Amino acid sequence: MPGMAPPRVLWSPSAEARERTRVGHYLDWLASRRGRTFEDYDALWRWSVDDLEGFWSSVGEYFDVNFDPPPQRALTSLSMPDARWFPGARLNWATHALRLAGREDDDVVVVARSETRPEQRLTAAELRDAVARARQGLLRLGVRRGDRIAAYLPNIPEAAIAVLATASIGAVWSSCAPEFGTRSVIDRFGQIEPALLLTIDGYRYGGKDLDRTSEVAAIRMALPSLKATVILPYLTDGAAIPGALAWNDLVAESGELAFEPLPFDHPLYVLFSSGTTGLPKPIVHGHGGILLEHLKIHALHHDLGPRDRFFWYTTTGWMMWNYLVSGLLVSSTIVLYDGSPAHPDLMHLWRLASETGTTCFGTSAPFLLACRKAGIAPGREVDLSGLRSIGSTGAPLPAEGFRYVYEAIGSHLQLASVSGGTDVCTAFVGASPLVPVWEGEISCRHLGCRVEAFDPAGHSVVGEQGELVITAPMPSMPAGFWNDPDGSRYRAAYFADYPGVWRHGDWITITDRGSCVISGRSDATLNRGGVRIGTAEFYAIVEALPEVADSLVVHLEEGDRLILFVALHPGTTLDDDLRSRITSELRASLSPRHAPDEIIAVPSIPRTLSGKKLEVPVKRILKGTPPDQAASRGSLSDPASLDAFVAFRAAGR
Repeated sequence: MPGMAPPRVLWSPSAEARERTRVGHYLDWLASRRGRTFEDYDALWRWSVDDLEGFWSSVGEYFDVNFDPPPQRALTSLSMPDARWFPGARLNWATHALRLAGREDDDVVVVARSETRPEQRLTAAELRDAVARARQGLLRLGVRRGDRIAAYLPNIPEAAIAVLATASIGAVWSSCAPEFGTRSVIDRFGQIEPALLLTIDGYRYGGKDLDRTSEVAAIRMALPSLKATVILPYLTDGAAIPGALAWNDLVAESGELAFEPLPFDHPLYVLFSSGTTGLPKPIVHGHGGILLEHLKIHALHHDLGPRDRFFWYTTTGWMMWNYLVSGLLVSSTIVLYDGSPAHPDLMHLWRLASETGTTCFGTSAPFLLACRKAGIAPGREVDLSGLRSIGSTGAPLPAEGFRYVYEAIGSHLQLASVSGGTDVCTAFVGASPLVPVWEGEISCRHLGCRVEAFDPAGHSVVGEQGELVITAPMPSMPAGFWNDPDGSRYRAAYFADYPGVWRHGDWITITDRGSCVISGRSDATLNRGGVRIGTAEFYAIVEALPEVADSLVVHLEEGDRLILFVALHPGTTLDDDLRSRITSELRASLSPRHAPDEIIAVPSIPRTLSGKKLEVPVKRILKGTPPDQAASRGSLSDPASLDAFVAFRAAGR
């Protein structure tokens, strides 16, 4: 930022980065095939957003995307939301996911661990055969192009097999994790009227068996569009559901591994927003947009290829699962895990990374901070020498989280703190093998993503906090919302504030180095007396205190009350000393105006199943909105976490 010294560099690209990385090879290809040379990443990024047609057509050519027929041009218009990519071209995402260039038939391409059953491994030949069998089974059940397949499945090989088979036909995939409550599942699947439900009987999490057969019965009853149900006995061998086909029967017959050629924006899957307020938005992603975006980000940013093992801790209810499965596009082995990240302890996932030979380990910022707070040092406790990068998302990672990675996990690692969303099924800011990692900062804006910070007047600013906006089209922007024929819901969601410009809803600062800092949701900003900060800065200070496990802050403009809620570690209490220390730290680190008027202890902080704090819904509850209107409990990791806030409001506090 202007007038400020840059933060410490924690990792720098090696001198051989241009020769040894996939983005370096891409740069050589651009020079030889397109006559374009770029001296550094910033110059490449600027070209990628100034010449969208040139950049994205180069991605298609470089990765040998199988367009049939070849497109006449890459982009019809720069206007949003009316831009159309690769008009007339046809392709299929699953074709490329199963191509697995550089892999032999007997190479392991899927490794799966679970609390519920032993490790599973699939070779390239086994994965293709499984997809062909699932495809044949879906066709026998009458599934055809455009039909919706709803999956109530965990992060297991069968889910990956099923999404590939679904896509091969041109049917449309949508999934919810089994921990989603019945109401949340129905709110999602009910909007897309699925023809088929894929489900399990139950699962194990944190060492506890969780039967879901009653939830499955309620879901089936609420979805009159269902023509068939397929059950995978997961918790109990031989488990059955009345009127449902067993998974083994679905995949009993071999079949042809064929792929329906589809228009570029033909629906691949429907992802849903968190649904913390109102019905979740049914976000439609197309085959072509996801294919090009995930090829670009996995190869050119994560530097993934055939020698890599790619892991991200996720469930099927979060876009990171779709992102993980797309690791197959670049021929990487994907590592799946179904279970608690903290059972039997917080070292569990690090042991998994060591034992599976994971090279790129993805997780959430809250998990890294929990490991830091627990005092564990994974790099000294298990062999992580094969690990070369760590991905972090779900929430802003503060500077102490960066330091923790380099001090306790590995000084050689590239930390890819990334931010994006379900809306684009990717990250638009993150890391590059050609760009350093600065302490507390996201390294760069991703190729093809024209991310800017807007001031209140709608002007692009550098070095100061602004609204995160995207000012040029991206291929993985939604093809639309389901059942939104005139596009009105879609436009209202992203383009209402700045016509023709995508407003994402986060605060961002873009430095003069091109790095970025995300400061939290712009609709949850703390603004007292003209001093405006993002909530991420607030939480970094409060949660650094050893007694505080989690926190949430709300600014009630009526009465100008700033209320801080804290969830404490067992054995600690919110006494006067702790209140005083919290207040002192906030005064010193932020401003006296951001000292809370009240500090309240609560049993837990409401978070979505993907780990996001419910700042705006809690604020609405405190202002009098009924809790069931403010938030969908079934989408929360702890549905009871809202109770303390409802009681706080009822007490008139």
